[in-house]
Amino acid sequence: MASEEQYHVYHNPRPVKRIKPSGEASQRVWLVFGGKTGWVGQKIVTLLKDGGEKVHVASARLEDRQGILKDIKQCKPTHVINAAGLTGRPNVDWCENHKQDTVRVNVMGTLNLIDACWQHGIHVTNCATGCIYHYDDRIVQGSGDGFKETDPPNFTGSFYSKTKAIVEDLVNSAGYDNVLTLRFRMPVSDDLHHRSLVTKLVNYDKLVNIPNSMTILYDMLPLLVGLAKHEKIGTFNFTNPGSISHNEVMSLYKEFIDPEKKWTNFTLEEHNEVVIAKRSNTELDGTKLIQACKEIGLEVLDIRTAFRACFERMKANLSQ
Repeated sequence: MASEEQYHVYHNPRPVKRIKPSGEASQRVWLVFGGKTGWVGQKIVTLLKDGGEKVHVASARLEDRQGILKDIKQCKPTHVINAAGLTGRPNVDWCENHKQDTVRVNVMGTLNLIDACWQHGIHVTNCATGCIYHYDDRIVQGSGDGFKETDPPNFTGSFYSKTKAIVEDLVNSAGYDNVLTLRFRMPVSDDLHHRSLVTKLVNYDKLVNIPNSMTILYDMLPLLVGLAKHEKIGTFNFTNPGSISHNEVMSLYKEFIDPEKKWTNFTLEEHNEVVIAKRSNTELDGTKLIQACKEIGLEVLDIRTAFRACFERMKANLSQ
């Protein structure tokens, strides 16, 4: 028994020393997780390649630490982007009935990747979510105020959101100094991809008409690349500044795409009766992101300007 106890973690923790970067890379080398089949990940890979960057698409799943280490050893990245994770299919309700799977990927898996990158001295950009907040007495709907990065999360209505908030807390409290955390919300693309918020709204007969912060991918993904290139770290609300309601989005859809489109509204309480997981509705403050982008010569478009330009591109794309 005594011989077994001497190998207990308390007596022999076997700390892993941080590996120093070799400094041999003559250029940036990117390794993208979620770049093979992920919607946002594929867009990031395309953007990097179009910019002349050297890019590898990870083969390992987040929960496979040995696979992650193998990818790092083979690709020797200077920058890692994590656009992988479980959001649920067809939506986050899936996570409510697959909690262990969600934890394994969104918590254990994400921390696996971040920790492996930290050990190897690699900057990692983690695509997180801003759906960890909900309007309350501090940030009142319609006030124009938004939650700052330092505000504690207050939304626990979905298990998915819980897992994402847990990771943020652990990354920050553990002192991982190699992580850029970008909080996406309700991402929108220029086409009618089924993952885009616009497509989801179009397919609903009833909408909750609440202003929200959203991420227009066309405008925001170049900012992700820019921030990562400059190895910015910390947490950023990664949405176009301001908020816009679902009715306003659908009015733009009706103006640019389908003049015959009709929809009705229902209350948040009525909405909650037809879903398993509640949905976050909130506005995020963009001050920190605007400042960081200004420092590297990039501009962040406000949500209304970005949405109108998005629908103009969408109309042009659909007419081809």
